[in-house]
Amino acid sequence: MTNERCMMEHPLMETHEGIVLFHPNIPRNAANVVAEVLSSRWIGQGPRVEEFEQKLKAKFTYPATCLAVGSGTDALHLAFLLAGVEKDDEVITPVFTCTATNIPLLYIGAKIVFADVDANLNIDVNHVEELITPKTKAIVCVHYGGLPCDMDKLWELGKKYNIAIIEDAAHALGAKYKGQYIGSQSDFTMFSFQAIKHITTGDGGMLVVKNEELVEKAKRLRWFGIDRSKKQKGVWENDITEIGYKYQMTDIAASLGIAALDEFDEHLAHRQKLYHLYCELLKDAEGIRVIGTEYTDREHAAWLLTAEVDRRIDFMTHLRVNKIESAQVHYRNDRYSIFGSRVEGKYPKMDAIEDRYIVLPLHAKVTEDDVRYIAEVIKMGW
Repeated sequence: MTNERCMMEHPLMETHEGIVLFHPNIPRNAANVVAEVLSSRWIGQGPRVEEFEQKLKAKFTYPATCLAVGSGTDALHLAFLLAGVEKDDEVITPVFTCTATNIPLLYIGAKIVFADVDANLNIDVNHVEELITPKTKAIVCVHYGGLPCDMDKLWELGKKYNIAIIEDAAHALGAKYKGQYIGSQSDFTMFSFQAIKHITTGDGGMLVVKNEELVEKAKRLRWFGIDRSKKQKGVWENDITEIGYKYQMTDIAASLGIAALDEFDEHLAHRQKLYHLYCELLKDAEGIRVIGTEYTDREHAAWLLTAEVDRRIDFMTHLRVNKIESAQVHYRNDRYSIFGSRVEGKYPKMDAIEDRYIVLPLHAKVTEDDVRYIAEVIKMGW
């Protein structure tokens, strides 16, 4: 392990201390919509949940069906189960992602097969095909930072080998691949509404299911294995034939999601404007490369602004002295014992960028002037 990896990052910065890395995006009407729910009959899973599902489907995923859940992790767990992943099955996933992508596979007892990354920290689609075996049940891709992966190649592999394609789109609500919104084409897609995502429901997620025949099963697995619609109609003698979970969203959370959807286009445009401004201001700066700028066939959702930099610790210290927060945010998963720990040299592209990537502030509270200031500080050198 290099000295770089042993060094601690800076502690979290408070809002009053400077330009923070993350900040929740709370819709203007949040207090009113939550108050309406709190004064109604339903605060758990009720009509607001269904409304949120239908609105998100109409905007992003049609004709695939949306099912609101308690977290993005819940959605991924359900996706793995619906894809038929069982104990000892193999699932190919990116070595670089939030641990939430892969931890649900440990619930099942499946074998995680890590794939290397490309130059922009998305899954290396060429490495994926090398890893496919007769035991491979699914391929998971993560649209890191909001930049879509090479989906044509992944869909081709799914069709060729009869393998489910599962998109972890936690960062990518509003992203487009070849003119189509992410979430409308793969077997399963997950969106996250955790505290600092494009849309937040406090915490929450959405499972998108392409095969309509799996929707009723997904609803049962979301709620203890019970057919909830029958139960609410007074049919209490229905059997439970599969193990389910308590993964539903509440109407309180869904009301926040609905309010955020009403403002989504405005919010996404703001983030994308900041992203492109970073790209323009830093394109000729020494010692830094903004990742994900070379594509013309996909639209970045701009959840993260990630750059590759020289001497990362010095870079972070330079920013912090100038009251700018930065961090790595996610780490390669093979560093963790629960995933078997790392084997040096197994993922050369991840090795090459591991000590060089860094995330800069990009959220609803960041202004264009903030981005210009950050760019000026970076151009000062470190």
